[in-house]
Formats: sequence, C-alpha cells, structure tokens
Amino acid sequence: MPRYVDPVARRTDVIDALFRVTERDGLHSASLRTVAEEAGLSIGSVRHYFASHHDLMTFAMRSMLDRLGTRLRTRLDELGDFRRLSPAERLRAATDLLAELLPLDTRRRSEVAVFLDFMVASRTDTSFQAPAQEASADERVFVRLLLDRLHETGTLRRDLDLTLETERLAALIDGLSLTTVLRPGPARPEDHVALLEAHLRALTPHDETTD
Repeated sequence: MPRYVDPVARRTDVIDALFRVTERDGLHSASLRTVAEEAGLSIGSVRHYFASHHDLMTFAMRSMLDRLGTRLRTRLDELGDFRRLSPAERLRAATDLLAELLPLDTRRRSEVAVFLDFMVASRTDTSFQAPAQEASADERVFVRLLLDRLHETGTLRRDLDLTLETERLAALIDGLSLTTVLRPGPARPEDHVALLEAHLRALTPHDETTD
C-alpha cells in the first residue's frame, strides 16, 4: 500500500529548504535541484508539487508573507485591548510587535534574506512584482494599524500625521532589515529593538510613557 504523504507538510518542507538555500547561497542558487537536495528529496518529488522553478519561487514568496501575517495577527490578538495597558506597556508591546519584522534571529534572518532577494528579482521579473508590491503594502497596513491603536489610546501625540508617520516607521524597519542582512556587524538585536522604541517614544507625550 503506498505511503500517504501530507502535501501541505511536504510543500512546507520544500519551502523551508528553499529558505535555507537562499539565506546561505542566495536566490540565484535556489534551483529545483539544489532545493530538492537540501530537503532530502528527489527532484521528481519536488516537481510533483511545483511544476516549475517559477511556481516554486512564487509559492515561496506568498508562503513567507502568509507566515509573517499569521505571526503578527496572533501577536496582536494576544495583546487584546490596548486600553487595558499603561502607556509604557503599550509602547513596549508595539515595539515587540514591530521587531517581528526585523531579522533578529535565525528564522527571521532567513525570511528577510529571501524577501530582499525577491524584491531585487522583482525589478526585472514581472512575475514577482505583484507579490513584492503586496508585501510592501501589507507592511504599511500593519504599521498603520499599530499606530492607529496607539493613537486611539492617547499613547501618541494628537497632532501627528499618521500617514506620514507610517511611511517614516516603515522606512526605518526597511533600513534596519537591509543593513542587518547585507552588512552584519557589531549591532546586537537589542540595539535594533532600542532604535524602534526610541522612534516610537519620540512620537509620544514623553511624560506619559515612563514607568
């Protein structure tokens, strides 16, 4: 009797292998063959789930976005009503949520490395442009949602232009991500978190966000 293989689990294994290859060797090295070898599968097994290299890459991009979106929504739901928190607790919670977008550990470094390679590829490969634009838009939607929650609870100054602040904060996150992946140096994860917190604190009535 043939052994049942869970197609969802198998696709996940293949995508995880693609992330590892891309982080280690770059997106250009993530061929069907190298990804199959990394996953411990035959290339025929990979082709059973992904008919072409393009299918694999497109699925990987969307899988990465889905993973990140699920993680962020879960964290946001766990926080619940921001009004039950003190201003200082809201600021720390928002900082921790935004830090999920930064490559501060192995899992997130792999995701961001793949994301950046996809963004570069989207300049010349039109098939990647839609998911790349979707990723950029989703990031800003999440940042705006978080700023709105802080603003509604009085954690941020009332005179802020939240559209402008969304772009400023997204640019900071993008810059930190790019620097960390392309020029890893002495900066520690806690340094990047401190930068995020300092940025948010600058948007607040300072006397209300101290413990």
